[in-house]
Amino acid sequence: EVQLVESGGGLVHSGGSLRLSCAASGFSFGSSDMSWVRQAPGEGPEWISGIRSGGVVTYYDDSVKGRFAVSRDNAKKLLYLQMNSLRPDDTAVYYCARGWGPYGSRGQGTQVTVSS
Repeated sequence: EVQLVESGGGLVHSGGSLRLSCAASGFSFGSSDMSWVRQAPGEGPEWISGIRSGGVVTYYDDSVKGRFAVSRDNAKKLLYLQMNSLRPDDTAVYYCARGWGPYGSRGQGTQVTVSS
C-alpha cells in the first residue's frame, strides 16, 4: 500500500521560509518520480514541482520558480520541498504525490499559511 506522510507545514509571515518533508513507504521510492501539489480553498490542485527518480531532473511551476527547491533522499525514502520568500498566495494544503504530475497517489497533506 502506498503511504505518503507530509510534515513541516505551519504559519509563517510573508517572506519567511518552511521546509516540507514527505516520508514514503509501500512502493519503490527510488524508482519513482515524485511531485509536490498544492490546493488552496476553492481551487483545483496545482502541480508546483516534480523531481525525477534520479534526483537530477526537476520541474517548477512559474509561480514558485526561484523560490522553492525540491530534493530527495532515496536511501531514506524522503522527499523535501524548501520554500523561501513565501507569499500569502502560497497559502494552501501541500501534498506530495507519487509520479510526475498532480494526479498520483497523495498523502494527507500539510497546511501552509502565509500571513501578510
